[in-house]
Amino acid sequence: MSDNLKLVNNKLALLETFENKYPNRNYTVTHIAPEFTSLCPKTGQPDFATITLEYIPDQLCVELKSYKFYLQSYRNDGIFFESVTNKILDDLVEVTKPRYMKITAEFNTRGGISSVIEAEYENEDFPFDEEDDNLFN
Repeated sequence: MSDNLKLVNNKLALLETFENKYPNRNYTVTHIAPEFTSLCPKTGQPDFATITLEYIPDQLCVELKSYKFYLQSYRNDGIFFESVTNKILDDLVEVTKPRYMKITAEFNTRGGISSVIEAEYENEDFPFDEEDDNLFN
């Protein structure tokens, strides 16, 4: 197996981070990726989605080029909408260890049905109160 293929199979290794220069405050980072693709595990047909990543970093931020390559690595993977959304969240939480993170996957309509999957993570060490709910509004 080539080194590039091994790297794609180990998606977590694609993600890089950099130091958050402002860990003393809560601020929101939002990245929108409108060209996500994967494959339907039942039919092999392509699925298209817009993936929105929203997070409050702690010590680390995700590096965008690596995030782009990470998302592109799903292009030939047969995976259900719910699974890929939660997998993306799990991987990003593992590498960045954020205070808060939410992935919203808006899949294009197929067969007359559109799907929006949301997965969320909150770090228990950084409790949020009701006022913090406004961070993403």
